[in-house]
Amino acid sequence: MAANPPRMFHYHANAHVLSGRFTRPVQHLIEVQAASSLPTIGGHGKARVDDFRLEHFISLKRGYTHVSGSPQEVDGKTHHTTLVTAVAEGLNILDVVTADRIVGRFASSYSIDEKDKEPSFIFLGSKFENLQIAGCPAKVDLDIDLFEKIPTFAAAIKEFKSNREFRKIAEDPFATGEKLPEPPLHGAILCSIVNLKKMETDFPGVERRGHCFIIPKFGKLFLGEILLQHGRRTLTMLRFELGSPVSGSGTAVQLDSNGKPWPPSL
Repeated sequence: MAANPPRMFHYHANAHVLSGRFTRPVQHLIEVQAASSLPTIGGHGKARVDDFRLEHFISLKRGYTHVSGSPQEVDGKTHHTTLVTAVAEGLNILDVVTADRIVGRFASSYSIDEKDKEPSFIFLGSKFENLQIAGCPAKVDLDIDLFEKIPTFAAAIKEFKSNREFRKIAEDPFATGEKLPEPPLHGAILCSIVNLKKMETDFPGVERRGHCFIIPKFGKLFLGEILLQHGRRTLTMLRFELGSPVSGSGTAVQLDSNGKPWPPSL
């Protein structure tokens, strides 16, 4: 009988600083800026963009990303660690939404020795610095305590069942009034890492709905959006959907990561 092949870990991580498209009054595609991608064998990658500008629609003073993955021995056990970071500095969208700095960061760890079912993730380091809407501060704190409790998707489903506040944001992330059912073990949960109880702005006329600010004559601003999946996370720190008189959509500071062993454990 042939011997079983040794288990290997396949790394995965991607990050970019800015992307999008404008459809009115001009059509323009924003190519992905400062994109980094991690090879399956691990390693390190980085990218940077300086002084990006699309006419008067959107500008960025500086942005950078880096991804890394490598094994680490802890107490005689091999942990495969991945770090993903994306940073945007001096972001300006239509002279309405501005931010000094937006950081998206998460680290994950997977131990083949312990036959973990999926990697665990933490988001420590992610933040918004001086986010403003038309010159008025937008208070956006991240709910780090909650997401430290759910480092895996299995833990997220458990929290969905037991934590009423988490269930509320996970079953109706856009506050539409239509509730989603409990996700299966290998399903997905879309919510936000923002503490919605503290998400606010003093700018007149701005409505908050879920993790979204609805800004008159501008559009929608989604903050800290996170897609939780079994063994995978996708974090979009800022996503915009512009309405009249300028239309378009885009993302700023987006990153994703997972990692799988081969052969998979039964």
